[in-house]
Amino acid sequence: MDTVEDQAIKRPFGFWMATALVVGGMIGSGIFMMPVGLAPLGWIAMIAWIVSIAGAVSLAFTMSRLAQAIPAATGAIAITGATLGELTGVLIGWSYWVSVWSANAGIAIAAASYLGAFFPFIRATPLNGALTAVALIWLLTLLNLGGAKAAGRFQVVTTLLKIAPLIVVIVLAIAAVTGGHAAFQPLPSGVALGGLATGVTLTLFPLVGFEAAGVAAERVRDPARNVMRATMAGTTGTGLLYLLVSGAFLIVPMATLAGSSAPFELFVSTYWTAEAALAISAFAAIATIGALNGWVLIQGEVPLGMARAGLLPGWFGQVSSRDVPVRVLFLSSSLASVLVLFNSSASLGQVFVFMALLATCSSLWLYAAIAIGAIKRRIAVPTAIIGLAFAVVAFWGAGEKAFAWSFALMATALPLYLLRPRVALAEQPAE
Repeated sequence: MDTVEDQAIKRPFGFWMATALVVGGMIGSGIFMMPVGLAPLGWIAMIAWIVSIAGAVSLAFTMSRLAQAIPAATGAIAITGATLGELTGVLIGWSYWVSVWSANAGIAIAAASYLGAFFPFIRATPLNGALTAVALIWLLTLLNLGGAKAAGRFQVVTTLLKIAPLIVVIVLAIAAVTGGHAAFQPLPSGVALGGLATGVTLTLFPLVGFEAAGVAAERVRDPARNVMRATMAGTTGTGLLYLLVSGAFLIVPMATLAGSSAPFELFVSTYWTAEAALAISAFAAIATIGALNGWVLIQGEVPLGMARAGLLPGWFGQVSSRDVPVRVLFLSSSLASVLVLFNSSASLGQVFVFMALLATCSSLWLYAAIAIGAIKRRIAVPTAIIGLAFAVVAFWGAGEKAFAWSFALMATALPLYLLRPRVALAEQPAE
């Protein structure tokens, strides 16, 4: 039986740390670049946000109810395997793992881009930006090697800091509108269904991460209670904050916003001062680095949970004395680094868009599986149906190319399915 000290190492996340993991994973590079992508949609973007938030909250509730119904499962991926079968569990888990390390590549690129405002050499060449992104990936990998508790504390601090720019934009918008210095863009005459579907897919990327506490349930104390509380509080709170921020950007002319490479900096410099805008860039860098930290943690937890559930070979389940999956962390960060360097000839913005799209589409397989599993078990059926419909719409909005890439990468897990153990792994000895 584990001692109290062992439990503290293996399950260091209480409610607040688990919530910080959810919020910190969601608030990252996506929201700080999203106003540019949504600018052509105008008010339709607000409808897209409402649809995406409703879908994310429905999926979050469904996932949490499944976790309560299957308390022995080591996270959301293991739950998928338990409800839909081992093959489905392996394919879905592998796809989600691909989404995590590819997202880390994109987040690291975005962080390097924000840091370039203070260190111009980063933006001097695409290779400089790529090397900076790789360095950030490995710095946060080293932090996570110290154990989940150290990573969790870092996540709490950066989460508190990264909310500041969002609050600033909301307050500035309120002041500008009430003071007569700005007005909202006119309402559209109608809503184009195709544009709405694209908007739903775009707004999903900043919401990816609501499942973080469920995926890392093995690190959460009293998971049956705290996973639900942290997931719902983090998802609902962040979703409402995003909705207010998106509404604030409706006072900026669409053409001006669409041509910006740093929308938050543009907003603050327009409605406040250039000095304050530079400070916002610093907070944006903190936000992306904090998000990267949380996702580096998750990229290790996904294969570890799958291995302990018997869905992957035992190699993925080896841990250090601090219960850290060192092998998987190194593998994941290596793949993210290769992805960054492979695209180092392109601009930072182009690389970010590609990786964000790949990560979002790959994560949709997990969301759809969670909803289908809940419907099969007759758990939270109404929210599961809403979540499944949301996933289908998001797949449609992503387009054929992203769908095909995510499917092809998911299929690479088939050899691992054949090598999996026939029973769930016992606790692995420390390396």
